[in-house]
Amino acid sequence: MELDMETMATSIGVSVPVLRFLLCFLATIPVSFLWRFVPGRLPKHVYSAFSAVLLSYLSFGVSSNLLFLVPMLLGYAAMVLYRPKCGIITFFLSFGYLTGCHVYYMSGDAWKEGGIDATGALMVLTLKVISCAINYNDGLLKEEDLRESQKKNRLIKLPSLIEYFGYCLCCGSHFAGPVFEMKDYLEWTEGKGIWAHSDKGPPASPYGATLRAIVQAAISMAVYLYLVPYHPLSRFSEPIYQEWGFWRRLSFQYMSGFTARWKYYFIWSISEASIIISGLGFSGWTESSPPKPKWDRAKNVDILGVELAKSSVVLPLVWNIQVSTWLRHYVYERLITKGKKPGFFQLLATQTISAVWHGLYPGYMLFFVQSALMIAGSRVIYRWEQAIPTNIGLLKKMLVFINFAYTLLVLNYSAVGFLVLNLHESLALYGSVYYIGTIVPITLILLGYIIPAKPARSKARKEQ
Repeated sequence: MELDMETMATSIGVSVPVLRFLLCFLATIPVSFLWRFVPGRLPKHVYSAFSAVLLSYLSFGVSSNLLFLVPMLLGYAAMVLYRPKCGIITFFLSFGYLTGCHVYYMSGDAWKEGGIDATGALMVLTLKVISCAINYNDGLLKEEDLRESQKKNRLIKLPSLIEYFGYCLCCGSHFAGPVFEMKDYLEWTEGKGIWAHSDKGPPASPYGATLRAIVQAAISMAVYLYLVPYHPLSRFSEPIYQEWGFWRRLSFQYMSGFTARWKYYFIWSISEASIIISGLGFSGWTESSPPKPKWDRAKNVDILGVELAKSSVVLPLVWNIQVSTWLRHYVYERLITKGKKPGFFQLLATQTISAVWHGLYPGYMLFFVQSALMIAGSRVIYRWEQAIPTNIGLLKKMLVFINFAYTLLVLNYSAVGFLVLNLHESLALYGSVYYIGTIVPITLILLGYIIPAKPARSKARKEQ
């Protein structure tokens, strides 16, 4: 069997551990499909937890489940023992544990070299454990003091241990997400809320949406496999890269980021398919006639939205969507002082937490600090655009295009740090294009103070 795995792995250009993970990851689709036929609430929770434990064992070995057990038990113990502060306690304990695992395993180096370990799954699990504890903490607060997302997700009653394990692991959804809420998981399992019988007709069929996600995954992997031989990360350290001129280096940085994103598009499309086919991905009905089912709960990426983003501000809404939503609800919004508007501090703090969540590599830190600068610079361009009178349409269109080009430039420049991870190499590669992706955002931010734009009152401005 091992020989067959080696042959298969060699034929598609990956290591045996990666192949084993991919097979288990693909298996989450049929495993999630079979959940639909498990009778009763308790058996469904048991199936959700047990199937994930088995997939983790087959993918990473027995130690992975022990690795996952620690944060789950820490979070549950905090909820049981000290509910008034269980959210903040779980946040720091879980992030501390995850950080320790990042340091011990140094997974980024393994991932760069084609290896894999369980810390990627632990990252997703950490967010679930924290959100459950914070929502249970919110259950003690007065409803009038809560934001809409808090009202929607708060937990009044402590979930049972089997409900909690079923939620955290849920048919292998901890492998790559998407992150979802405990309250949604419980309503889905119990057939309540939007999963209750509806007078709009029979339950929504997930098969068309699942097929679309699988096709998207296949296209994403095909594009990645086609592009990666032409744009390998090893090229950055080869003498030929130093011989290129500025524009050639900048274009190669763009293509490296573009190529790498298709790998993530593949992973997230598969995870989307598994959540959709289970039914959990259902998020309600459209207002059209006849109403059509929506499957947004499982959506983690909008490929065209990323590649054709008109502004850096929209990137968190189209890339790693569910993690971005988690960061907004559990970090960004909770750092805003009541009665005050959010500023650069909230943005930078959120991006820093995101960097720590990914791992303690300098490249991650550089990327997320760059992201904060990128978004702040994009907001300046947007404010200038909104301040221009509608009768000067050409100038408005020019600024829209400038924001689009700016987003492409800074995103792919910044992504170099995320890809190479090493501090010296990241700074050297940024320097090879004269730090253009750092200088331009900082210049725009400063110009925003020198040339302030009159705040617009449009709906679009509100969304920004």
